[in-house]
Amino acid sequence: MSRRRLGWAAAGAGLALGSCRAAPSTLDPRSPEARRLASAWWQMFALGAAVYAVVAGLIVWTLVRRRAGHRDGGADRERLFVVAGGVAAPVAVLAVVAFITVDTTADVGAASPGPALAVEVVGHTWWWEVRYPAGGRAGEPAVVTANELRIPVGRPVQLTLSSADVLHSFWVPELAGKVDLIPGATTTLRFSAERPGTYQGACAEFCGIQHANMRFLVVAEEPGGFDRWRARQGGPAAAPTSELEARGQAAFMGAPCAGCHTVRGTPATATLGPDLSDFGTRRTLGAGLLPNTAANLARWIVDAPELKPGVLMPPIALSPAEVDAIVAYLEALG
Repeated sequence: MSRRRLGWAAAGAGLALGSCRAAPSTLDPRSPEARRLASAWWQMFALGAAVYAVVAGLIVWTLVRRRAGHRDGGADRERLFVVAGGVAAPVAVLAVVAFITVDTTADVGAASPGPALAVEVVGHTWWWEVRYPAGGRAGEPAVVTANELRIPVGRPVQLTLSSADVLHSFWVPELAGKVDLIPGATTTLRFSAERPGTYQGACAEFCGIQHANMRFLVVAEEPGGFDRWRARQGGPAAAPTSELEARGQAAFMGAPCAGCHTVRGTPATATLGPDLSDFGTRRTLGAGLLPNTAANLARWIVDAPELKPGVLMPPIALSPAEVDAIVAYLEALG
């Protein structure tokens, strides 16, 4: 099968994966910030519906009068319609929309009560780097992961957003509005999840051939569970516990993998690709392209461009035994 056909097959598999889940919606808010945005949407929808009803009513009224032989009242009535319908009504509608927009922006931008969890998110082509700086409460350790943002329920999260290459846009419809990631600059986004769950996010700004496959997950969990996860990620990655995993680690370090990725506590310290220290706990691979299974990971390692055309990870010449060992090693990390 050609590379193009395999690429389309992978895209179709990713679409099928997404179709198994309910599509995220701004009208299903799970945070105070998203609820405020949804409220603004409903207000504007109601305003638009009212305008539509008035305009449609005037059209029907005009047609009925003309069929009944009534005259329109001459130039004075025409001028009245122009001034009222073409000037006064649009100004009034736009004034209401401006008030809703400014009020919503100020409300969403207001700081949530309580100390915020600081997280840095960097957009790459086409994946997301997620960094938790050291410090914060109780000397929290620094953590680096990819394509999954873990947050505690009920605690405000302060994201610092930037791009390593082109313009991207961070969007989690159920939790927050869209914010651009701009090369050479930083933007911020603040929100707090109200309940545990896994929320889908995506890049909302066209950024190249794999824009549609630049997705991520926000995993909101109880504070205790989040604290335990972060504490585990603060130290070296899990060491091999079997002969197969040990052979996989050796193969990984000897292959080009170690020249692009980091695995904490090992000689692999490169930063060109995602940090793999907690890879085994991630739900997807390829930034949401496919479920994180051993079979999909083996295909990805051998020839990632076949699955995601344009991705920077090159095909790697490995024996089937080496591939199986590396898969076992990576799936055990985390």
